[in-house]
Amino acid sequence: MMKADPPHLRRRHVLAVLGSAACVPLAAYAPLALAQTQAAAAPALAPGTPIRVLIGVPAGGTQDVLTRAIAQEVRESLGPLVVDNRSGAAGRIAVEAVKTAAPDGRTLLLGTAGMMTMFPSAYKNLSYDPIKDFQPIVNAARFELALVVHKDVPANNLAEFIAWARKQPGGVSFASYGAGTPSHFLGEMLNRSAGLQMVHVPYRGSTPARQDVMGGTVPAYFDTVGGALQMLPSGRVKVLATSGDKRSPLMPNVPTFVEGGQNNVVATAWFAYYAPLKTPKAVVDQLRAEFMRAVNTREVRQQLVQNGMYPVGDGADALVKTMREDSARWAGIMKAVNFQAND
Repeated sequence: MMKADPPHLRRRHVLAVLGSAACVPLAAYAPLALAQTQAAAAPALAPGTPIRVLIGVPAGGTQDVLTRAIAQEVRESLGPLVVDNRSGAAGRIAVEAVKTAAPDGRTLLLGTAGMMTMFPSAYKNLSYDPIKDFQPIVNAARFELALVVHKDVPANNLAEFIAWARKQPGGVSFASYGAGTPSHFLGEMLNRSAGLQMVHVPYRGSTPARQDVMGGTVPAYFDTVGGALQMLPSGRVKVLATSGDKRSPLMPNVPTFVEGGQNNVVATAWFAYYAPLKTPKAVVDQLRAEFMRAVNTREVRQQLVQNGMYPVGDGADALVKTMREDSARWAGIMKAVNFQAND
């Protein structure tokens, strides 16, 4: 059996080992320390490959305006945001594409109140669940809607429009920017409230609907306040009412539906960003922080207000709460009018 070294020899051995380690140049540890520091500081989503934001309507609408405004503010931190308009199926094509996209933070959805709170009640066989299939990033903006009529409609206020619509044989047609959207159901709300029988004409987005109401193809259209503002300079339309609980600061001279005697016709909608469900939390957190920062910049806020939107900047919890509350409200309206969208 080997004998253990005496205590004084063991102490000398330990000191010798420590001394030899101390003689190793500090530079030898530098690469490891630098790598650890860089890993801790590196963002989950580094600027580089463009981030595509899928929008479910044709180019040219307020959704494009919102996303391009945010894109200017996050270019340095996230890289370029590219608008990808995927119109069709009332926006469901865009939603389904993001649902199945790679969960790497490079493909996002600009979801609307219609897509995320109305469609679950409107469609029997909806291929996605707005809450279970996506990661909520931020509720960026909200907006009100407006009743826009062609200039030749013999009405200069809501009461005159209702009186005129009641006299039209076969009912008056009204356009929306998609079946099962706030634009559609604002018309249905007015039908119920005023005892009208207007006929719904759904369009594939706001741009073609605006073209037809300005051209007189359809006499009435329920657009966003921002969209109505874009049409007014043409001189071919009139705005008779807005859908908020108080007058829009963008159209202070236009009464609300409530002021026009239609107390139940109140509606607002919103635009929010989402990522595929399995997107890593660190990536979602980074996207949320940058989008919320952008929405709160003076430049973005000014652009939103100029286009009929109000900055929101709600995070995930507040957005999901809004989704649940709005889903219940719109479900009640659809049940009351016995609405079922065609798949």
